[in-house]
Amino acid sequence: MRKAKQLAITIPLLIGSSFVFAGEAPNVDDSHSTRIIEKLPSDDSGQVQALFDLGWDSNYISEGRDNLDKGGIYWATAAVQTESLSLYATVGRGDSQDYTEWNFGIEYGFNLTDNLAGSVGYQRLEFYGDERSFDNELFGVLEYAAVDWLVPSVSYTYSTEAAGYFVEVSIHSNWDLAESFTVSPYITQGFDFQYVTEEHDGANHFQFGVEAEYEMPNHWVLSGHVSRSIAQEDIKLEARNNNTKGSFDETYAGIHLSWSF
Repeated sequence: MRKAKQLAITIPLLIGSSFVFAGEAPNVDDSHSTRIIEKLPSDDSGQVQALFDLGWDSNYISEGRDNLDKGGIYWATAAVQTESLSLYATVGRGDSQDYTEWNFGIEYGFNLTDNLAGSVGYQRLEFYGDERSFDNELFGVLEYAAVDWLVPSVSYTYSTEAAGYFVEVSIHSNWDLAESFTVSPYITQGFDFQYVTEEHDGANHFQFGVEAEYEMPNHWVLSGHVSRSIAQEDIKLEARNNNTKGSFDETYAGIHLSWSF
């Protein structure tokens, strides 16, 4: 089982959607970013800040694959940050089958230049369902945000259990349609290097979608996304090896409500 890298929420996790707070420039990810720091309001005072997030995805999609046999998944995340260091815990629970996942992580954010920012981190994953399993992941992200309408980024995740890594290259385009409402279409190309499968290294999936968020008073943020994932050679080869037929493209959506203080 692979985590959605979504809310970190990582949530992806967590997690589905990104969360932008009043006074910040939009910085939307594609529902599978591990970066908690993006979700917390920037503050150089050194004070401890916190975030709580609740969300739901219609399917549990990660690395272009549906991780559950049926239904979607609920997510809940709590995170605290002081300066550039964040600690977080995320729990996901299937809405139609017996599945629970816990993610515990630490993340450090940094700025290389005025427009180039990144983060590195570690997270522990625990999976409960038909089978009990776990994983440890190291991750890193770089993002260049000179202009809001073209924001490229690259993310890297290494799994100790799989002894492999996964790379995603993304481009987001952030548009403020109103003072508190942002819409962000995006595209992502994923590459698998023994992270999910050992038989093939290279192109895994191509994903595109639209994300939207509405900033409400008192640091409440409502966000959502609609995403489409197109299977590429790594997914198709895995299906052929498992004698699985059919379409391996995935369409899913999600919604999140977050609060920070």
